[in-house]
Amino acid sequence: MNDRPSSQARGPVRRRVATGAGAAFLGLTVALGGGLASPAGAAESSTLTGIILGVGANESQRTVTWYSSADTAQKVQLAPTAQLVNGEFPAGAATFDAIGGENIATSGGYNRHATLTGLKEDTQYSYRVGSEGNWSSAYSFKTRDFEGDYDFLFFGDPQIGSSGNVAQDQAGWQDTLDVALKANPNTELLVSGGDQVETANTESQWDAFLAPDKLRQYPWAATIGNHDVGGKAYEQHMFTPNTDRSASLYQNGNPASNTSGGDYWYIYKDVLFIDINSNSYANPADGNGGDAAHIKYITDVINKHGSEAKWKVLNMHHAMYSPASHAKDSDLKSRRGDLPETFSKLGIDLVLAGHDHAYSRSYVLKNGEKQNKDEQPGAANVYPGPGGVVYVTGNSASGSKYYAITSPDNSGTTGTGMGADPLNPKNYWFNSAENQENKRSYVKVEVRNDQLVVKNVRSEASPSGAVGSIIDDVTVHPYHGDGQQLQVNVPDAPAGEFGWTIDGYNGLVDLGTAKDHDGDYFQADGRINPILVSDNRRSLAPWSISASVGDFKDADKTFSGAYLGWTPNVLEDGAGAKASGVVASGYDDHGAGLSVSRGLGWADQGHPKGKAKLGADLDLKIPGSVNKGAYRATLTITALSS
Repeated sequence: MNDRPSSQARGPVRRRVATGAGAAFLGLTVALGGGLASPAGAAESSTLTGIILGVGANESQRTVTWYSSADTAQKVQLAPTAQLVNGEFPAGAATFDAIGGENIATSGGYNRHATLTGLKEDTQYSYRVGSEGNWSSAYSFKTRDFEGDYDFLFFGDPQIGSSGNVAQDQAGWQDTLDVALKANPNTELLVSGGDQVETANTESQWDAFLAPDKLRQYPWAATIGNHDVGGKAYEQHMFTPNTDRSASLYQNGNPASNTSGGDYWYIYKDVLFIDINSNSYANPADGNGGDAAHIKYITDVINKHGSEAKWKVLNMHHAMYSPASHAKDSDLKSRRGDLPETFSKLGIDLVLAGHDHAYSRSYVLKNGEKQNKDEQPGAANVYPGPGGVVYVTGNSASGSKYYAITSPDNSGTTGTGMGADPLNPKNYWFNSAENQENKRSYVKVEVRNDQLVVKNVRSEASPSGAVGSIIDDVTVHPYHGDGQQLQVNVPDAPAGEFGWTIDGYNGLVDLGTAKDHDGDYFQADGRINPILVSDNRRSLAPWSISASVGDFKDADKTFSGAYLGWTPNVLEDGAGAKASGVVASGYDDHGAGLSVSRGLGWADQGHPKGKAKLGADLDLKIPGSVNKGAYRATLTITALSS
């Protein structure tokens, strides 16, 4: 697997900053540099079809895949749209050579793909495929800021052809894309739940799936469904980055056979996406490696790249916690036994799947069991602890097929059981929300610095709501404890003892936008989440609270925690609390700032019993030479008492 290319900055640019008690974030933004590929040679005439824009290895890349009627040398031509004159590409337009091969006989022709690299942020690009004298029509896409918040859309099985009427399915699919992207024009990714078509190698169905021009304007992150896997057309149409095509990741253990397979990953801004071929799940005699191979792949990717992203999202076709006719399938019970413990262990935040053509959102599950027994059905906010995972199943995006929600049985309310939810007996024990209106919908995911917002949205009106109305809405607040860099995990202070804790939920403290000071440095300020100190000891012994911060890091980029300073204060008097002295940012005095332990508050011997609330105003000054990035550091808080 390839390491993720790093973004390097030249000169001062816009920066964003956010920090929290227990950890701090610093975001820097800069336009990427880098060259583009050299032009390829001219090619003979060929009919070019099935063009689709795909995700690249990161936000500075895209892939383009298409079919060609002739086996000729081809390429992608790319230029900022602003440089086109009367629709003509400039002489200096970048070109990227395409590679590919012959399609299977039932598809006919040849497939080609190219990876577009070195893209700059916040730029509208135009591109076309082919060769000199034989270009396709031009299409365009827009890159966004390479740092910060963004939205992506998740689509359950279009499965074009499933209804028996390809034109009808195509129209429904087209309408869902149109509705979703009209409502969310700044969406940055379109993520697949699998089953693009009904029959793996039926090209008329692929033509209908690929007909919407939106698939040439927004990158499609493909997923293999059980209706896609039985032929090579999926691989011919859907090139994916960082793809492992080992035999164990194919349903029949043979990549050379007439099947599609493989697992892949990519990082887009703050999310590590991992996509697995869930058609390969068991270990039959045909040599298939199944879930064990997926576990090895996922573990390897997260061990190598998990630290490069704030969130981990896994895509697979077969929903393990779905609500409809597939819920009780034996293969899904097998997956529920094989995979959830690994997902929890590796810190997966969200699992997106399709297959069951009905919507569901699970409770927060850890190791395949409900993590918080008190979590209520349909809760609008959830707070996963370590290992907590939310599983979402998408309904049909085209309307080609719906499955009715099925009823729980008496097989149990943990693990692979299919019993009823004690809090909502009509649902399975694992599902917080289930919905089937036999109307099209899609899932919107809002990626934010300190939360994921997941919304199931109608793309077709139903008696329950208009187009664009929300069916289900949940905000996932991440756990910020040990190993998560944002929270100091401290037990409640027992009666008659000294202790401290964060006052309230330990979310991010937003420092706003760092301000430029003549290109010399950037500054941001804010306040830590308050620290609540409680001391009911008879000894009335002295106490102190101190803290230090490590280096701010973003992958291989760092800057020193010495640039963070603070002004401690007592927010609520009690327990004899006094504020410690001001610590200047190391940028001001060339000192160590908070990179060494510094006092926040303290009390003398003989102080009164009680509680106090301590706070601190933060002063972060970052040299103008620091490279762009979303930086993290951990603020470690220490309590001392005799």
